Amino acid sequence: MPRSEIKPKLHVITQDSKMNLFKSSRLSGAFKIAATTSALLFSSLTFASAVNSGENDVAIHGYDPVAYFTQDKAVEGSAEYTATHDGAIYRFSSKKNRDLFQANSDKYAPQFGGYCAMGVALNKKLDIDPQAFYVDGGKLYLNLNKDVQKKWLTDVPGHLKTAYRVWDGIEELSVAEANADD
Repeated sequence: MPRSEIKPKLHVITQDSKMNLFKSSRLSGAFKIAATTSALLFSSLTFASAVNSGENDVAIHGYDPVAYFTQDKAVEGSAEYTATHDGAIYRFSSKKNRDLFQANSDKYAPQFGGYCAMGVALNKKLDIDPQAFYVDGGKLYLNLNKDVQKKWLTDVPGHLKTAYRVWDGIEELSVAEANADD
């Protein structure tokens, strides 16, 4: 058959096709395991996440979101006091802070799903350093690190305007999709 007549096949990986890998008697055991592992890894890397919660689903690297407002500093939370919001687990340094969060989670949850605010303004979903934070207008913004925070602080109103405009377009993208070079 001439090369021009060969049509590529598109294979879509779905939950059903992952399970069908195990059912095929033509595949060796080792290949089944390798193929399924690859499929699961691929799907987890491309899973869209509106909240930056890492592998263990813990937001803000385990820091207490309420403490940014009440203590004006980054305070590590405890696994003893937790609440779930938008599919992520938030940790708190006290029962009081957990209760405040549960009463008004939208007030205390970080903007842009806890991704780096400056990164969002640059059309990226970047991780954060919980120590690089800024509370403005009753909202919590986190950044990649203190150097990026300095850049953010040079034009907070301008960066916010851009970030809120961009967020609508990248919120539902996976980290890999949002950070892909065009």
